This record gives sequence, structure tokens and C-alpha cells, in this order.
Amino acid sequence: MNKKTLVLGASENPSRYSNMAIKRLRAHGHEVVAIGRRKGKVTDVEILEKKADIQNVDTVTIYMNEQNQKEFEDYIISLKPKRIIFNPGAENYNLLLKAKRTGIQPVEACTLVMLNTSQY
Repeated sequence: MNKKTLVLGASENPSRYSNMAIKRLRAHGHEVVAIGRRKGKVTDVEILEKKADIQNVDTVTIYMNEQNQKEFEDYIISLKPKRIIFNPGAENYNLLLKAKRTGIQPVEACTLVMLNTSQY
């Protein structure tokens, strides 16, 4: 099943986990939208520098620390995803509570592990 995914904290750097996640998500057939600090491209996915109007987001997977997430918290909630994945280093208790209050499932896990173990 294709799960439209927003990768927040995307990077063109192949050693970054966000980059690996984009590649793996695409390899599994998922539609990916990516937002990062700089424009760029990973496989066929353009990295945007700004918040975009995205519809029908199933999952937001976060690759930025809590401090860098602050400007995106309301944006993430406004997308009304089914779940938010807090990858290691992206834990954010405040956003986790906001997600729960609005009916969004918070998941503290690694997107790459979830994909490798068919839990995505």
C-alpha cells in the first residue's frame, strides 16, 4: 500500500538517515515529499526549503531535533497525517502530546527499521 510520506529534515547527503529513508521509501513504492534546509534532489524527489501545501499525507517522518521542529509543529498538525514517526534524535514530547490530542498516532521508532521489518 502506497503511504504518502513527508520527510522532514531531508538532506542530499547520502550519509544522512533522511536521505537513506527517502531512497528506501521510494524503493518500497511510497510517494515522498521532502522538506529540508536546502533545495536539492534525492532520486526523483525534490527537496523543498519551505512548507508546502500537501494533501492526503499518511505519515510524517521527522529527521530534525526538537529545537528545529518548533517552527513546523503547527504545520505538521495541519497536514492531519495518520501518524508521525519520531526517528532517533527527533523525540519531541510536546509535539507527541499535540499529535495525540488531535487524533494523530505518534510513533517513536526508526523509519528504516520499520521498512526493513515490514512494519511501515
